[in-house]
Amino acid sequence: MSFDLNYRESLWRAYGGHERAIAVNRSLVPFVDVLIGNEEDFSAALGFSVDGVSNQFAELDLDQFKAMILRVVREFPNLKVVATTLRHAKTATVNDWSAIAWAGGEFFEATPRPNLEILDRIGGGDSFASGLIYGLMTNRGPQWAVECGAAHGALAMTTPGDTSMATLAEVERAMKGGTARVSR
Repeated sequence: MSFDLNYRESLWRAYGGHERAIAVNRSLVPFVDVLIGNEEDFSAALGFSVDGVSNQFAELDLDQFKAMILRVVREFPNLKVVATTLRHAKTATVNDWSAIAWAGGEFFEATPRPNLEILDRIGGGDSFASGLIYGLMTNRGPQWAVECGAAHGALAMTTPGDTSMATLAEVERAMKGGTARVSR
């Protein structure tokens, strides 16, 4: 089972707030195989922080993200895969984009995409999750899966709206170093 972390303050306001959200999410993680989120999700939904990251999550120190993931897997040893996107929003339309995944005691890093031109960043995380899960379900290994997720997320952010229009061929082309633009 996969769990894509998310915290929406307005949804939890009537049900105990932030502390209750963390407690509920922590009660669910022992039933999860694949845990996905970004740095804000791990902090807000589970209470794990990334040391050395500003409140605006502007600086991306890969070693600090890895340390946070290791804390998560120590606390929840049932997890088989933990993945996070790495986004540094330079402007509304230019982001550095990548991802990492922990699986089987090892870390796997997606190819960084510095200065990715963004049309609409909504859906990038969901598209990362779907690409990662597709890679895992097709047994292509964690490196392929994290590359697939990062490429799919990048492609999704080059199209309007929060639904990816990228084909598998386009994702695979982007994984091989092709442009993160959907060809139409």
